[in-house]
Amino acid sequence: MKGALSDIKVLDLSRVLAGPYCTMILGDLGAEVVKVEAPGGSDETRKWGPPFQEGVSAYYLCANRNKKSITADLKSEKGKQKIMDLVRDFDVVIHNFKAGTMERLGLGYDELKQVNPGLVYCSITGFGETGPYKDLPGYDFIIQAMSGLMSITGDEQSGPQKVGIAITDVLTGLYACIGIQAALLERIASGTGQKVDLALYDTAVSSLVNIASNFLMSGKVPQRLGNHHANIVPYQTFPSSDGEMIVAVGNDHQFQRLCKLLGLAEVAEDHRFSTNPARVENRRELTAILQTVFQKQPAAYWKIHLDKAKIPCGPIQDLKVLTKDPQLAAREMFFSMPHPRAGEIKLVGSPLKLSRTPVSYRYHPPESGEHQHEFFNEEKKE
Repeated sequence: MKGALSDIKVLDLSRVLAGPYCTMILGDLGAEVVKVEAPGGSDETRKWGPPFQEGVSAYYLCANRNKKSITADLKSEKGKQKIMDLVRDFDVVIHNFKAGTMERLGLGYDELKQVNPGLVYCSITGFGETGPYKDLPGYDFIIQAMSGLMSITGDEQSGPQKVGIAITDVLTGLYACIGIQAALLERIASGTGQKVDLALYDTAVSSLVNIASNFLMSGKVPQRLGNHHANIVPYQTFPSSDGEMIVAVGNDHQFQRLCKLLGLAEVAEDHRFSTNPARVENRRELTAILQTVFQKQPAAYWKIHLDKAKIPCGPIQDLKVLTKDPQLAAREMFFSMPHPRAGEIKLVGSPLKLSRTPVSYRYHPPESGEHQHEFFNEEKKE
């Protein structure tokens, strides 16, 4: 069965996470993705770990399925010519070199569009290709700090905290997918490609959503609220008798049902708590009241009764529990596939569920240069 993007060919010069994550999604959707590395393999994640399975990094596996692999020395004329020759037949080029690197190599957008005017060229950098920071290296951790994400993550006691994954890389990869597909759609009408300039910094700032909007409206610098929501109360963790759980009350009707369930009908009528704006202003007092009741029963008890009352809630699951979740099994969010060196590998599946052109898992994350012979008159080179 053809994938939604099965007619699209992507030349992937990116490495680590943001770019490879983008191209993996395109590959899942059916695009032919060719990963380009320096001879021997230059994607740093191949060596990031542990864990490793037969010498293959778990980190590398997470973002590189559905790709073929070739190698080319971009610092040599022969290597650059390889790329130029390939670009003629490809729809997309994506890279995440520092700003100006591709231009210095003679492989910038202005050069490549002369070879292929319909080319969609995506650049991912830390700070973008314009502005005073354009020459600075960009790493997710640094971007989380600079963008304000860390200033609002954690609680009053913890100090600033990063998100547990490289979230700005992941989000930038998603934005890259959006930008590339938008440019491909526009190309149908114009017949011409274009450049997509993405910055991790821009993406991180865009992800601040309501928190940024709160500041822009009020001028009040947001504080770290831990597991509390800035605009909705109660929308947080609560301690049960055997551990914490999440209760996420989204409106006043749900709050009234919650109070009835907890035997706190009078609290729902209290002017300090009867509306969400009032609850936000008086969150400490309300939280103390609710915690007293939640601590009397285990989380499983509250889950059953909150679900019955149609009040959003959920357990805090670790990965051991998560991978056995029957809902995720039904959604096929974990799967296995063979790998020539690592053997059977376990991967996280795609969340994209398309009815006519479903995603497919056609190729294992490739070894460096594994498909050299398909594109050049060369054997695989390590």
